[in-house]
Amino acid sequence: MENWPKISVVIPIKNEAKYIASTINQILTQDYPADKIEILLAVGQCDDNSKEIVATIAARDARVRIFDNPVGRSSAGRNIGVKNAGGEIVTFIDGHTYIDNDQLLKNTALLMENQKVLVLSRPQFLEPPDNNYFQKAVALARKSAIGHGLDSTIYTEKEAYVKPDSSGASYKREIFDKVGYYDERFDACEDVEFNHRVGKAGYESYTSKSLTVYYYPRTNWPGLFTQMKRYGIGRFRLAQKHRSSLSIGTLIPPLFTIGLPILALLSIISSLFLNFLIAIAGIYILAILAGSILIALRNGLSFMPLLMVIFPAIHFGLGWGFLEEGWRKLTGRGIDFRE
Repeated sequence: MENWPKISVVIPIKNEAKYIASTINQILTQDYPADKIEILLAVGQCDDNSKEIVATIAARDARVRIFDNPVGRSSAGRNIGVKNAGGEIVTFIDGHTYIDNDQLLKNTALLMENQKVLVLSRPQFLEPPDNNYFQKAVALARKSAIGHGLDSTIYTEKEAYVKPDSSGASYKREIFDKVGYYDERFDACEDVEFNHRVGKAGYESYTSKSLTVYYYPRTNWPGLFTQMKRYGIGRFRLAQKHRSSLSIGTLIPPLFTIGLPILALLSIISSLFLNFLIAIAGIYILAILAGSILIALRNGLSFMPLLMVIFPAIHFGLGWGFLEEGWRKLTGRGIDFRE
């Protein structure tokens, strides 16, 4: 390609001191014309020294620009980045991302041109090289059939045209003029909500393994549960705003999360409910046991005990967040998405 397009890399961050310097460096050292790269960091209120780290980098390299994100949410940070972007292509990267090669930006520009699309999706695996053992187990669980949505393309390695909903990450600038910006009422799933609108507007995406990046998973069980809870809240808001996004896969975690305690209470009244409780709990335990065994046989038996507790963190975290936001809505404290 003779005339490479300028690419604006938008990174919303909050408390990313551990990874952000490495992530920025992996972008700045891409095999791409230096004057065609800019990095826009939208920084929320941090409890660590993330802001000082990025300020030091920005002082050395004018391609790195810093903006305050007073709202603090990733959705608001994304909008700040887009509105200040000067590139023909806008791509989003998290502050805890590992890029294992210097061709990501070139591949982004080439695929946009060659595949004739305005949107690119990408695989976002959870397997950077320095994961601890818990993180490795999370990565294995999340890309399995029972650890992630079956309709998602975020862990795919295929080269194909896909719906942008689950993994859209890079866009021609004009997309935002046509579809609008991120909904700042979302603190999670804001990318899915935006991509859902992109898909409804008739835009197709292309996904390629050559665009792969790696995200660092949570390092412990409480952190993973909290993350999944946020995703559950986001899923409820997504379903509330876009009823067409609701699926059986979305409903299973909250139904299971509320169903078990209800059956436990009803079992006091009748042994029939106790039998239902035992049957459903037994099926669930067998399902995660079978899934854990299959994964452990392929990747190491020592992962099995961790997988047995990671799957419940995923499922019950999603369920709890969905139900919590549903309760807020029911009690008049939720978000009104009526246009």
